[in-house]
Amino acid sequence: MIKRISIIFGAVFLLVGVLGFVPGVTAMVPEGGHGHLLGIFAVDPVHNLVHVLTGGVAIGAGLASEVASHAFFKVFGIVYALVALLGFGYGNAPLFFGVMANNLPDAVLHSVIAAVALFLGFGHLPTRFEHPGDMGTHHPA
Repeated sequence: MIKRISIIFGAVFLLVGVLGFVPGVTAMVPEGGHGHLLGIFAVDPVHNLVHVLTGGVAIGAGLASEVASHAFFKVFGIVYALVALLGFGYGNAPLFFGVMANNLPDAVLHSVIAAVALFLGFGHLPTRFEHPGDMGTHHPA
């Protein structure tokens, strides 16, 4: 199940990253040199590239194994939690020495994404081997 979630997560991130480059979906802000995806979230080419790369890694983890998927969500959740904290600290200013677009809606969304990723990485989802009769395991009645 976690593998499938990782692949879906990755596909969404790939889509968001690509849409960040599409005029009309991303409204450009003349004074900031960046755009607003869906008119809300600050994005720029670096931000979009991070989404595309994240999506690729998530899909790769999902195709690899459950262990890789859990590891992806653990690392990704921690990184996004840190990015969210930085986003709240910087407010509507760019992150990482002005390299990546940021605004408060980004920080809120990154917080939600971090919480979901941390749950998926560290929380418990049933595996296919936890059901009676699977893989010859015996569960006393």
